[in-house]
Amino acid sequence: METTQAGPAPANLPRWIWVAGGAVALTIAGIASALALQNVRQAEAPPVEKAAVVAATTAPRAAPKPVAATCAQCGVVESVQAVKLKGEASGVGAVAGGVLGGVVGNQFGKGNGRTAMTVLGAVGGGVAGHEVEKNVKAKTVFNVKLRMDDGTTRTVQQSQAPAVGARVQVEGSTLRAL
Repeated sequence: METTQAGPAPANLPRWIWVAGGAVALTIAGIASALALQNVRQAEAPPVEKAAVVAATTAPRAAPKPVAATCAQCGVVESVQAVKLKGEASGVGAVAGGVLGGVVGNQFGKGNGRTAMTVLGAVGGGVAGHEVEKNVKAKTVFNVKLRMDDGTTRTVQQSQAPAVGARVQVEGSTLRAL
């Protein structure tokens, strides 16, 4: 009984096939990390009530109501805008991504080609892991635009969104409802 082989043995494949396979693997890894980043970005905090923001910014501005005792640090919330800030990377994501990329890259080529693919996989995985970690640790803050009693505008960044139209007092970098 004769046994035939469907194609050449993996060790006998030309070098360009190994390089092309490595390039395909790196492309797939890049696409996977981009999709992971996109999913992290879509998981941000729920949007602020846009109808209230639009109404506050498009409505004609009325003069501030006179206050018996003038409060230099008091005002009314005009608009609130959610802003996503990237987190600090500790290096864990880069190390994990580098190890995973090196393992994947090591599956391609032989000799110097395998070494090159391992290095490329480790570098690419490290960069992707670093960005993924920063996006995972991202936080949402709110830029709050205030119309002060003296008619000036001021913007304060808060971790919580106050209601549009609320009367507040600025205390340092925080707001206190009045």
